[in-house]
Amino acid sequence: MSANKKFEKAKVGLFLIASPRFKNMGEGQKRGTYHQRKTGETERLIDSLNTTMDVIYPGIVYDRNDTQHAMDLFFAEKVDFVVAQFLSWSEDFAWIRFFRDMPEIPILFINPVKETVDFETTLDEDDFVEFLSSGTLVGSLEGSGSITRLGRKAVKVVMRSRDEIRDEIISFSKVAKVRSVLRNSTFGLLASYNELMWSTYMDPYNFFTKLGPEIRFISYSTLQKEIDNVTDEETTSYKYALTSKYSTSDDIDNDKFIASVRASVGIAKLTERLGIDTMVFNDVDPAMFEIIGLRPGFYHPSFERNLSVLVPEADMGAGLITFILKLISRKHVNFIEPFHIEAAENTFAAGHAGPNDHTDPNHAGNVIIARDVRFAKTKYKYAGAPFAWYRFPAAKMTMAQFIECNGKYKLVCSLVDCLDNNKHLFASYSHGIFRPSMPVKEMFEKILKIGTTQHFAIVEGDYRKELSTLSEIMDFEYYEIN
Repeated sequence: MSANKKFEKAKVGLFLIASPRFKNMGEGQKRGTYHQRKTGETERLIDSLNTTMDVIYPGIVYDRNDTQHAMDLFFAEKVDFVVAQFLSWSEDFAWIRFFRDMPEIPILFINPVKETVDFETTLDEDDFVEFLSSGTLVGSLEGSGSITRLGRKAVKVVMRSRDEIRDEIISFSKVAKVRSVLRNSTFGLLASYNELMWSTYMDPYNFFTKLGPEIRFISYSTLQKEIDNVTDEETTSYKYALTSKYSTSDDIDNDKFIASVRASVGIAKLTERLGIDTMVFNDVDPAMFEIIGLRPGFYHPSFERNLSVLVPEADMGAGLITFILKLISRKHVNFIEPFHIEAAENTFAAGHAGPNDHTDPNHAGNVIIARDVRFAKTKYKYAGAPFAWYRFPAAKMTMAQFIECNGKYKLVCSLVDCLDNNKHLFASYSHGIFRPSMPVKEMFEKILKIGTTQHFAIVEGDYRKELSTLSEIMDFEYYEIN
């Protein structure tokens, strides 16, 4: 996928329903006609959204032709989602037709609630028209029945204040955009599934048809050719960029350092050249070490530039949740597996070998260029080649994982604190010490009972709401561990 597509704002279509029998009521009144009052409301809604998303607005929907025009416009503009609202009581034929004929798309069905109404009685015409204009509740109640009766999926219903509705739309836009990006994205599997961890396998057909991304199967020989084409100038330039930012251990072998840098540039260039959004590589396959001689050790900045991700161990589900959190947060996302629990401290240690996203400029001091000692004593050509040994920064983080189970998908998430620890603890693993917001034994007991795998993605901030909404519109089983 073009990186520009991933950086584009979400597109929202506004489907706002009003009653044709009320349209011209209130002519000559101080607050104008029903149509003028509703036009003012919609303009204020559009103004509140324009800075954060592209608004596609076909005008107020009064009749069948308006409905068809709205659907045609939404389809032509490829909107990511639709915000639907009854502006008052209205005949529901437009709404039912829209539900019946509009292609599958996430819909946010809203009912903004006023703190107070602008009339006391309905004895004069101006107040009566205002009374009719305020009847959004009766319209919403009427429209809600068709959501269930027609079995429309990916519909979220919210009733909030106007400001809260705006926040709901912004939050919904993030996950609707994720859904659209996934349907147009490409994952690379380099080079095979991981026979060491059968639970990481995913059905490629289901992955494409139910989740969206295409999968490209890439051989190690293709990667080796890409590495061979990396120039000395590119290698020297990236090596300098690394050593100028990060401290380096004294025991680094320069030839192996160059090999690791060259391989890291190679996998980044291959990802770009093939238009890969998530590169999932099987970095524990002996074939990779035999052909290439090492595991690429650095997370090239092109992944950040292209809003793409790189994950290890052939775990497509972990690649998906890492990519999802990247799209939602636009932050640096890391890949972990929990190692062990220290119950006395209510903490667990977690991390992962191989390249992790160490490129956050705010935490360059947490990186040491060090030998990969796990493979230092092996027979491979570049055994012990260096990597970016990253200590995850202290922050409150969302920890999430994604797994397939009997043709369905589970999304599990929790909120954890990555603790401030000023020393590197686990050789060959980027890592951190984490404390959940509940007893750690209880948290992992709940996760074990759900039935998952060992890989998680972590990102600074709380994105549980967005993950919950995404699960709702994409029909995932959602588990929030709190």
